[in-house]
Amino acid sequence: MAYDEAPYQIMQENDNFEIRFYDERIVIQTSFQGSNSGFQKLFKYISGNNQSSTKIEMTTPVTMLPDQGQMVMQFFLPERFDLSSAPLPADDSVEIASIEEGYFAVIQYSGFASDKNFLKHVAILKNSLDQAQIETKGPAIKATYNGPFTLPNLRRNEAMFLVNWSKN
Repeated sequence: MAYDEAPYQIMQENDNFEIRFYDERIVIQTSFQGSNSGFQKLFKYISGNNQSSTKIEMTTPVTMLPDQGQMVMQFFLPERFDLSSAPLPADDSVEIASIEEGYFAVIQYSGFASDKNFLKHVAILKNSLDQAQIETKGPAIKATYNGPFTLPNLRRNEAMFLVNWSKN
């Protein structure tokens, strides 16, 4: 099943990573600790559990990043939504947010999106960025693109960093 993906422009590619430019994007997000990932809260929102009972198609990626001792899970909303047109959440623990435009360094990998696999690729990406003298801004972001029933070798996962980057 194919989902709409957050659009981006590839600015630079090399053997280990690529630099992408993403325009501003609208997400729904929730914070969590421990094993309760928050996925169900976000899925309920797009399934119509919002103040206007609007069903919204699933998009990719689903992202997770640390924030103030918790994890934040985000679903990107389709491009037709902005901060004023996105349905208001019915659940107070779900919020609508904007991710500012920016440059992201990305490494892609397959397999399970386990913490071990993610951290391995974060280390590879960070080392490559350090060697290229590209400064990261903020924590590593885990991006997943496939449902749980996709075979591991067919899965697309990414580790990302917001970076200071220019074409120079």
